[in-house]
Amino acid sequence: MPIITITTDLGLKDGYIASVKGTILSQLENVNVVDITHNIQPFNIYEAAYILKNCYKDFPIGTIHIIGVDDEISFNNEHLAVKANGHFFIGADNGLFSLLFDDLQPEKIVRLNISQSSDCTTFAIKNIFATAACHIARGGTLEIIGSEIKKFDVIKQSLNAVYTNRILKGIIIYIDHYGNAISNIKKQEFIKYDSGNGFSIFFGREDEIIKNISSKYKDVSISEKLAIFGESNLLQIAINQGNASKLLGLRIHETIRIEFK
Repeated sequence: MPIITITTDLGLKDGYIASVKGTILSQLENVNVVDITHNIQPFNIYEAAYILKNCYKDFPIGTIHIIGVDDEISFNNEHLAVKANGHFFIGADNGLFSLLFDDLQPEKIVRLNISQSSDCTTFAIKNIFATAACHIARGGTLEIIGSEIKKFDVIKQSLNAVYTNRILKGIIIYIDHYGNAISNIKKQEFIKYDSGNGFSIFFGREDEIIKNISSKYKDVSISEKLAIFGESNLLQIAINQGNASKLLGLRIHETIRIEFK
């Protein structure tokens, strides 16, 4: 049975997601539709790319991923279907794909040319993306629904940590459901620059300091802060059974600095 995932910024209050699912099921009865999240901050392609990048590989090869974030079509925001790493991705060429595949070369990219039956041009995820996903799920090729292009038109730069003078400086890129503040500092970067002589992690108002990396949240007492590399292998600041974002005043784009001895 084919799998179609949906990631959007549409929220759950309204009936938009139900309409998208109904459209998919009307075209393809035997399909497994999986919600990744519909709580992306409106138009936040960085957040959408982070979430999808860290979970799509857990799905079987051949899974089709619909991305409905800032998807209204325009001259500078065209619709694409992309095959990469054995998966299919459908969304707008608004910079999200360049973030999602910053370290991976897609196998094929097509610009969608699907004609929609509705006059509404503001609901692409239902009127275009769902149809494209069902076509692929039935075994259809990308060439039937689009014209091949070589690269994305809209390129966004990934936010990478910077290392100078034994200081690794990054920023908070995501706050999860528990209030954990996840940075763009990668575990492999930390290992590369750590000499084993100790380090200090500064964050918040820079009067907050952590001097070790925990292997699990319960390494510290309840309500104590910690630094840990999570499932995504990105450094995060957390509080055991607490909300680090609220209690430590951590926000998106704030600096996290590691000083190595």
